[in-house]
Amino acid sequence: MPLLLLWLALAAPNLLMPRGEKALVLLFVRADCPISNRYAPEIQRLHAVYGARGIEFRLVYPERGLSPAAIEQHRRVYGYTIPGVADGDRFYTIKAQARTTPEAAVFVGGRLVYRGRIDDRYADFGKARPEPTERDLDAVLAAIVKGRTVLFHQTRAIGCAIENEP
Repeated sequence: MPLLLLWLALAAPNLLMPRGEKALVLLFVRADCPISNRYAPEIQRLHAVYGARGIEFRLVYPERGLSPAAIEQHRRVYGYTIPGVADGDRFYTIKAQARTTPEAAVFVGGRLVYRGRIDDRYADFGKARPEPTERDLDAVLAAIVKGRTVLFHQTRAIGCAIENEP
């Protein structure tokens, strides 16, 4: 087995189990997705609340060929303090089975426990509420911080499709 493949085989599970953290939240975003960009303040709010309580956050950019400079520019323009990672090889996208931006995936102990919308602000394409009535990601993170067991569940995220490029 080539050295790189061996490293990936051994390290890949650990990428989804950060040391000393209660959970890992992957937030799939695209620089060119208007719905994704409108969620920047809410994503930052969740990071401010739960980042200090043992939850690790990462912005995941699933676009192929996106440069580190473009990721940093997007983070700066939208005020993100969350680390951003390029996922052109789709490692995180495949592990989370993400299909849309914005979409959240929450891992506890390397196990996916939630995948879906951040909240229900968007009922469908072009149908936005002024304020969400359900804050799905917030509820999952609150349960984790309180030490409750979270069983896998998912919700439908509304946004821009993650392209299934070869």
